[in-house]
Amino acid sequence: MMLVMTEGSEARAAARGTWPVKRFTLGEEPGDDISGSSTAAERLGMVWELTLEAWRLSGRELPAYDRSAAPGRVIRPAP
Repeated sequence: MMLVMTEGSEARAAARGTWPVKRFTLGEEPGDDISGSSTAAERLGMVWELTLEAWRLSGRELPAYDRSAAPGRVIRPAP
């Protein structure tokens, strides 16, 4: 197999070398709860970044309306 280096591929490879990587045995991975290692503000920031990325990937414009005008509905459990 021949490896073809494209423009910028060396820089991307060097950048990947700085990525934080942790190795775990299958079945011994840590849980998804990051509340002990991040603040509520940090987690809200993460959600906001994901929200912006999702809207960007959808190709649609981010809605600009007041919270009181946001579409939604309340679903109450049956008594």
